[in-house]
Parts: sequence; C-alpha cells; structure tokens
Amino acid sequence: MTATGATVLVVDDELEIAELMRDFLEADGFAVLTAERGEEALAILDREAVDCVLLDIMMPGMSGFEALRQMRERGEIPVLFLSARDGDADKIRGLGLGADDYVVKTATPAEVVARVKAVLRRIERRERAAALLDFGRLIIDLTALEVRVDGEPVPFTPREFELLRLLASHPRRAFSRDELHERLWESYGDPHTVTVHVARVREKIEEDLTQPRLLVTVRGVGYRFEGQHG
Repeated sequence: MTATGATVLVVDDELEIAELMRDFLEADGFAVLTAERGEEALAILDREAVDCVLLDIMMPGMSGFEALRQMRERGEIPVLFLSARDGDADKIRGLGLGADDYVVKTATPAEVVARVKAVLRRIERRERAAALLDFGRLIIDLTALEVRVDGEPVPFTPREFELLRLLASHPRRAFSRDELHERLWESYGDPHTVTVHVARVREKIEEDLTQPRLLVTVRGVGYRFEGQHG
C-alpha cells in the first residue's frame, strides 16, 4: 500500500497532536481519520477501510494496549504506537502485543510520517511476495492471474490457471483425480477432464513432456506439484 490514497487512523486524546499529525499526513498524500479514545477507534475500524493506525497508549478509558489487542482480533492492520513514554518496558510490551513500530512523541511529525511509510512499504512487500509463487523458471502471479515461463507470459484458461494454482500452492501434496474434480468442477461432468487439463498445463510449463519435473503423476492416486519456491 503506497501513501497516495492510503488511510491512516490517528488515535490520541490530545487534540493538538492529532491535528498536527493530520496536517503532516494529509500534506504527504494520506487520507486521515481521527479518534480520541480506543473505543471510538474500534468503532471506526468496524465501519471504515483503514490502512494504518497511529495509536496513543495513555488515553481515558481503554488503553492503547487493550485497543491494540482488540484490533488484532479483527485482523492484521498495521499499528504504530505514538507514545509520550520512551521506556523500554512499554516498547517491549507494545511490540510484543503485535505493534509494527513504536514512536515516541518527541519525534518530529515528519519522522512519524516516514515511519508510517516504512511500515506500509513492508506490508506491501509482504503482500506482494505472498501473491507470487516463484519456482524459478515458472512464476505464478496470483494477483494478475498470470503465468510466466522463462520470463514470458503464457496464456492459461481460467480452469487451467486454477488447477495450476491449487497444485502449486501445496507443493509435494498429492491430490487425487476425484479431489481435483470435486474442487475445480464441483464433481460436474466427466472426471476424465482432470487428466485432459493436467496434460494441457504440462504442455505449457514442462521443459520435457516425456519426463515431467513440475507436475508429476502419483501412480494410483493422482498428481503432485514438485516445484520449490525460489
């Protein structure tokens, strides 16, 4: 997630700090929401799409620590603590609860914005890597729904892509023909279609069809993908 268009929720009962952070974040292309309490922040997260949270620790009512715990129950949204405390105990506790960073309020607003950007870049790289199955000469892009072999895009039908995606997402796991037929065709039609589609996929990804090395047959069972992530 890049800064442009990303939404940051600033949670701080000190309105001057919240407004200062809003000004600097908006100047850098972020959309900004604010909340004064942890309870209010959780309510916003339940109804708004937020990409990152700047979270104070010491607030009336629910503490930032408890707010983070409840945020983690809702998902893996990036959270940076923005705290007046710079003691190691709070930092260790905050990071141990799953915060992505801990910033002391004595930091300049520009530094806080830079830390937000750094966290979002890390998340973006992680999501990109998770959406890319890289087996060296074979790359499966789950976001673009594209297969590249030796660097060149290779056309796949939707069913062929789903077959390859399923097998490649579970390297070394043997799938029976019946299981593949049930998962991808919902058991509709002739089960022999699995064999036909496997042959088509092999034609597109194997270097030597007489000795398949990626999509192999498991005798008496079905098929298994043998590639390893690069």
